[in-house]
Amino acid sequence: MSHPTRRGRARAATELDIRRTARRLLVEQGPEAVTLRAIARELGITAPALYRYYESRDDLVENLRLDVCADLADELAEDIAEIPDDGMLQLFAICKGFRRWALTHTKEFTLVFASPTGGVGSAAGSALSRVDEPFGRIFLAAAGRVLAMHDLVTPPSSGVPDELRDDLMTFQQSLVDVLSESGQNIPAERLDLGVTYLMIQFWARLYGHVTLEVFGNYPIPMSKPDVLFESMLIDLAKEIGLDRS
Repeated sequence: MSHPTRRGRARAATELDIRRTARRLLVEQGPEAVTLRAIARELGITAPALYRYYESRDDLVENLRLDVCADLADELAEDIAEIPDDGMLQLFAICKGFRRWALTHTKEFTLVFASPTGGVGSAAGSALSRVDEPFGRIFLAAAGRVLAMHDLVTPPSSGVPDELRDDLMTFQQSLVDVLSESGQNIPAERLDLGVTYLMIQFWARLYGHVTLEVFGNYPIPMSKPDVLFESMLIDLAKEIGLDRS
């Protein structure tokens, strides 16, 4: 078995220092503060030296985004570690954990989930757009267990708008692959376009609620946003035929 060379270990350590510095700037000042010049200043090196490690700012921020997503997935995995192997319980625990994380990590949430289209981090605007990454996997694995263990009320495939079918079919195949890799061999008939459509709508409502709360953009002042969030989860459960009582 080959071992990293001293040069390789030094390079890995420097890359880690760069990302840690970028993460600190992100948390303290926001995504706009994560620049190669600022990181170089913090580390006492020249900005051009950073190009030996990352091709561009976008390359660095993409790696930072992956670090954030991995940390989020680890936190959610801890949340469900003590929960019985029940997809419904785990899925809604993940939903609550995602909200808690977003409210306590607003700068990271902004980078990963709320960057404008075309901006840094925009490729990760949805947990489900990167299904093969840790957060997408943990979210979809729980959803897969729900599909395997419960008879859901799902839209018929015939009711899916024609204009959405191509996009949903692409996501459907990614979903099948991820669930299969996680050991969940769910029959194809349970993963039709209606189910795929339902999952996208579920995520849109969860993500929309959390985003409104993180940025304080409710149309009216909400003194009990946690109650509103819980009510939304109850409504979602009822709509798809789950009993959370």
